[in-house]
Amino acid sequence: MLRTAQQKKTLCRDCPVARAADVLGDSCTLLLVRDLLSGSKRFGDLQASLQGISSRTLTNKLKSLEKSGIILHQDAVYILTKKGKGLAPVEKALRTYGKKYL
Repeated sequence: MLRTAQQKKTLCRDCPVARAADVLGDSCTLLLVRDLLSGSKRFGDLQASLQGISSRTLTNKLKSLEKSGIILHQDAVYILTKKGKGLAPVEKALRTYGKKYL
């Protein structure tokens, strides 16, 4: 994940891979997307799926995804936006790679 504004400005300006990695740059974020691809979830459902994550960390991850336009929080549930659902092929590719090579 890019840490400074200068790194983002320098590395992300023209590279779609760098920009996507900045949004999805940790496994927790990708696992949230994985969980939400199967449908809307409540906070507690997401926390149960990601055992060991603190409430604070989960809250911050969800806020970040919401700010990025990946998820929406409405009626006490989290759902993927169209932009978030566009990550389905990425999740599938990572799942396939993990099964085959790891």
